[in-house]
Amino acid sequence: MKEQFKKFLNEEQDPKAIEKITSKLTDLLMKGEEVGYIAVQKKPAITVFPDSIVLTNKRIIICKPKNLGLSMDFTDYTWDDIASTFVKENILGSEFSFGTKTDLAVSIDYIPKIQARKIYTYAKEQLDLLKNPVVTATPIQETAEPVFEEETEEAEEIEEVETEEVTSFAEILPAAPVYTETFEPIQPAQPSTGERKLSDLSKEELFDKLQNYKKLLDNGLIMQGEYDAYKKEILSYM
Repeated sequence: MKEQFKKFLNEEQDPKAIEKITSKLTDLLMKGEEVGYIAVQKKPAITVFPDSIVLTNKRIIICKPKNLGLSMDFTDYTWDDIASTFVKENILGSEFSFGTKTDLAVSIDYIPKIQARKIYTYAKEQLDLLKNPVVTATPIQETAEPVFEEETEEAEEIEEVETEEVTSFAEILPAAPVYTETFEPIQPAQPSTGERKLSDLSKEELFDKLQNYKKLLDNGLIMQGEYDAYKKEILSYM
């Protein structure tokens, strides 16, 4: 297991932190789950027990050591629960954050810039894969037509012909056409003349704007349908 995570030690990751996470992940990973990247916090002061973030093909895992590094808290978020991801580069490291579909914001700071870019890219790939799953086409199987014996007027030997037994009506009946019903999405209200367009806002400003709409909904100033329309439009620009 440790050999598998040595590839994450070439971008300023703390080897001791990687070793501790590796020993814990052995029992945490689910069947078919693979680690895509591990980022380790690096604060300006000496950090004996830094926080870490692990990205797999199924979820994001936040690792926070406690009790002087003798134990560790794990919090995970599956990709289908994550609405958006952000990276903010500061002078001392970067801050990686993401928002969930339940309006929960999670962030971890002081991530080295190269690691922050890697986890941001990996997260985007997983979210795109979730929105556009790869569908493999099933090959169409051809069924052999049965051969019938023909009777002749003259007395001749009748040649026996093997026929393939049809065991399922699905092989001979045409598939029923599938009809899909489409719905027109709710069009959110257009911004006023003096208001900036969503396409001109940064990701941080979009995230703040989404939180403001949530507060309006909680205070009963807008309806649930209006909030859902605003949320959908804002997320399309993230």
